[in-house]
Amino acid sequence: MPVRVVLADDHLVLRQALKALLEHRGLEVVADEADGRAAVDAVQRHAPDVAVLDVAMPVLNGVDAAREIARIAPGCPIILLSGIDDTRFVREALKVGVKGFVQKSQGADDLVHAIEEVRGGRLYVSPGASQAIVDACATPDDQGGPGSHLTPRERQVLQLVGEGKSTKQIAEVLHISVKTAEFHRGRLMKKLNVHDTANLVRYAIREGWIAP
Repeated sequence: MPVRVVLADDHLVLRQALKALLEHRGLEVVADEADGRAAVDAVQRHAPDVAVLDVAMPVLNGVDAAREIARIAPGCPIILLSGIDDTRFVREALKVGVKGFVQKSQGADDLVHAIEEVRGGRLYVSPGASQAIVDACATPDDQGGPGSHLTPRERQVLQLVGEGKSTKQIAEVLHISVKTAEFHRGRLMKKLNVHDTANLVRYAIREGWIAP
């Protein structure tokens, strides 16, 4: 039986190229998605052998999607693509149990090898990402970079606010009540000492939680 993969990347051309490469190598891409929430849903629906996630995705970024996947499918190894030179994301990824870190600048062989390694229960790190892993492991928990004092849920809300989602839409995406979404949004603004949505969006962009 071929290895079954859920692939998620918000860039259509790259996603299609990765899918074609993996299938050419004999793997089966059971779902290819454009955002983190869709990737989580696909893992729940298809129960793949491996999930391959881009770090920078809408709705849920790769790390937050990995956290959800680890909760609903703890036996599914996760590989993160690109964006892994940011110590903040690497530390969070390691905490939630991500097993593979692959740079998009590497060839297809690197991703295929990473899938083989994590399937065998091993950690795989692309050569170009190794320093970020070392730096992340060497960084104390209280020095995790901007936003490290936010909870995972608050960071999810921050990303969604930055993407222009209303409180109702945030509640729908995160499968929580509107009241709970309002609570997290208010707590987030209080922690950041921000008093309006525009400044919250500026913070999210400045600290790299969303792309400008």
